[in-house]
Amino acid sequence: MGWYGKLIGAVLGAIIGRGLFGAIVGFLIGHQFDRRAASGATGPGRDSGAFSRLFFRATFQVMGHVAKADGRVTVQEIDAARAVMRRFSLGEADVRLAIDHFTDGKRADFPLESVLAELRASTAGRGDLRRLFVQIQLEASMLGGGLNPPARAVFARMCVSLGISAAEFAALEAMLRMQAHGRGPGPQPSRDAPSRLADAYQVLGVRKDASDREVKLAYRRLMSQNHPDKLVANGLPESMIEAAHERTRSILEAYEAIRDSRGMK
Repeated sequence: MGWYGKLIGAVLGAIIGRGLFGAIVGFLIGHQFDRRAASGATGPGRDSGAFSRLFFRATFQVMGHVAKADGRVTVQEIDAARAVMRRFSLGEADVRLAIDHFTDGKRADFPLESVLAELRASTAGRGDLRRLFVQIQLEASMLGGGLNPPARAVFARMCVSLGISAAEFAALEAMLRMQAHGRGPGPQPSRDAPSRLADAYQVLGVRKDASDREVKLAYRRLMSQNHPDKLVANGLPESMIEAAHERTRSILEAYEAIRDSRGMK
């Protein structure tokens, strides 16, 4: 089981990071669980393999539950779930398991709060993993056609259960929108500018009427919290420090959008 945490961490990271960087960071997260398990140290009541299986199961169960929130699962939502599975590079057996979990989550009596309570207990003190979980669900929903009102209601329950604040959820959603716009083909149309600027404020967690000083302080605080040197201190190899800058790119893009709109220096 020494490889299980690294495998699941890497494939989850690939989804969030959309490539090699995410896989590297996910691998390192999984490696920490594996190393702790090998040394006999465990997380809140569970070893790394148990946590990885729980995270895997909950991911696809909740994904299925969100997809069925409006009473039916569309072809686009099924394709989105399969796209997630492809990004995971799952083997045939794990694909079947993921499909089973997704199907289980569609049940009318699926115990969402119980599943999330178990996940929260297993991530005590690890808000980053909870936000990672919500971000995976958000990406799947966006791939599946966006968030309809019933799905948003499920996300509201999800955030309450996992201790994710409304501001944190809004920032995650805004960051994903900015990434989608920024990575779209060709130049972005000017009509996207107002919504992109609104997203930038949400990413930094400041109001539109915040002072320039407040904007700068929010930007510096977020950059400090996500500084690559801190990731290295937490186990990221020096050789991968450039990849760590991907974490701060969205924050920098948000700050630059606000700065340019205000003519800040």
